[in-house]
Amino acid sequence: MTSITNRVERELGVPGIASLLAERLEPSDLQSLLLDVYRRVAQRRPLASMLGDYESNRFVRPSAFSPVELLDWERAAFSALPSDFDAVDLSPVCPLGASAVMGGLAQDRAVSTIRNTEVVADSTNVLALEAAIRRRAHKAAAARSPVAVHLAASHRLLRAQHYDNPKLSAHFKVFSLCSAGRDRGNFAFEADALGIHIATYLAAIRAFLGSSLRLRVLLTVLDPSSVLAEAAEALLARVRAEFPNVDVALHPTRTMGRAYYRALCFWIHGDVDAAEPLHLVDGGCVDWTQKLLSDAKERMVISGIGSDRICGLRREIPATGRAS
Repeated sequence: MTSITNRVERELGVPGIASLLAERLEPSDLQSLLLDVYRRVAQRRPLASMLGDYESNRFVRPSAFSPVELLDWERAAFSALPSDFDAVDLSPVCPLGASAVMGGLAQDRAVSTIRNTEVVADSTNVLALEAAIRRRAHKAAAARSPVAVHLAASHRLLRAQHYDNPKLSAHFKVFSLCSAGRDRGNFAFEADALGIHIATYLAAIRAFLGSSLRLRVLLTVLDPSSVLAEAAEALLARVRAEFPNVDVALHPTRTMGRAYYRALCFWIHGDVDAAEPLHLVDGGCVDWTQKLLSDAKERMVISGIGSDRICGLRREIPATGRAS
């Protein structure tokens, strides 16, 4: 964006205008200024331009999946939730910088608004904020409260980056989970929460797609620690016992997400027949509540599954191989 900014500043004859607006104005004043600018821009737009914009703008086109398909998946996913999870219907927008500040992603990947918010680009960031508020309330009642917070959401995300794959859309639905609590030692909270997340996804996928999809859980240990390695092996053993038909293994060569997750992270892959394994679920431990609540003993696990991808798989799998 720097080259575009430089060109605009040259054409306007106001060098440094972007820095002046971003650094010299209070957010409320900047919001008022931009609201007035966009009011004037909107007044200049002819009605005839709406149809062309709706047809060509990748942000506004409808999903390729029917709401009936997505609703079927959501029923399966929410039905698989343990009883101590709270389902949350998130707002379409979240605090400005949620993806960049919390997730370390470039701000350009989110669609920022002129009201000092951004369209939700990652629902786990927002669930983490909600979980932090709830954990703070528990800590206010008892400083070392062990009460865990478990949240789930199905939400449509909007991302600004361009995708080379024509099958990928600027907006898509994700079913996500977030668990927050206090450190119990020996990675007990993290392993338990990861086990709950993994079991929830496996149960939901099986309920929605049946048994014809081969599933594989891949767990990666990010920190060299004998205690962590023992916790990982115990977690894998629990998953194998609960889901004997699922391939479960350690995946030490994973490179993606090592700067994003802490301690442990996992993938769930699926494949039909001899097809290339499809990435379905990503999750792991993060340190967001430690920072949000300024408490090194806070722990958090997040994860998500692409609803559009699951619905696309259902179209490919013969009806005889699916659950009725």
